[in-house]
Amino acid sequence: MKIKQNYLKGKSVFIVSLFVIVISILTVYLTGINYNRSLTSNLYLSIGIIAISLFLFMTFGLYKGIGLIDNFPKFRSFKRGTILENASPPFESPIIEVGDGIGGLILSILLWIGMTILIVILFIVLEAIFWFSFFIILTMLYWIFFRALKLVFNKSKETKGDIAISAFYSLTYTILYSGWIFGLVYLTEILK
Repeated sequence: MKIKQNYLKGKSVFIVSLFVIVISILTVYLTGINYNRSLTSNLYLSIGIIAISLFLFMTFGLYKGIGLIDNFPKFRSFKRGTILENASPPFESPIIEVGDGIGGLILSILLWIGMTILIVILFIVLEAIFWFSFFIILTMLYWIFFRALKLVFNKSKETKGDIAISAFYSLTYTILYSGWIFGLVYLTEILK
């Protein structure tokens, strides 16, 4: 008789994880204002809450024998050089000399309007690049997060029903996944 394994969807886990991270950080920083904690203390507290949440989630999942399904949408693969092929064409700014008088004043106003329109267009392009970069970063975080949890939940068949081994695996992976962040904050504090 084959035992049915429960599965979580990777996309849902990622969204809930982002929500938990944002809520944890906001809670720590908003309560930190009242207690005058330092930025480093707030970082330690935020990372600690996230690490404890991760530990509890992984322990529960391993104990219950939960698996993880990748339901993240697939994107077309880009060929090498297709995105940034002609991203920065050479640009030489034209030198325009405006004469004196009413003609120079009108030409100056037209150039001012033209440059304002150009700057607005460049801001729109910059915003599009920012959002595209933000999307890429979220996609990379999802992939890393999904792969990490998938690696953990691959052990769920052997840990199902055993709280001690589930907690051991969860503690090991929690230290691996969040310990380096604690180390980074500590190094930053030392180097100040």
